[in-house]
Amino acid sequence: MFLLSNFVSALAFVLHQALNIYMWIVIISALLSWVNPDPYNPIIRFLRTATEPVFYQIRKRLPVNFGGLDISPVVVILAIMFLQRFVVVSLYGLARSLS
Repeated sequence: MFLLSNFVSALAFVLHQALNIYMWIVIISALLSWVNPDPYNPIIRFLRTATEPVFYQIRKRLPVNFGGLDISPVVVILAIMFLQRFVVVSLYGLARSLS
């Protein structure tokens, strides 16, 4: 059980870090949408490739465009925060109960 507890704890840690990194990618992408960056820049292309599929799915399902203001990044950040509070904390609790 000790190994399983460590595995679940490590999984929770990696998931927490991955969600944290993706949240920063979403924030940077949203901030860059306010300016007109070079679309051929590799960093800008990576940010668009990493975030636009998620933004598109949210825009398709929810009316997130209010007066020209797109709030799909806010919805993504709230979803990430929910996953961090619910899934990651639950995994840490499961790891504690297994040890």
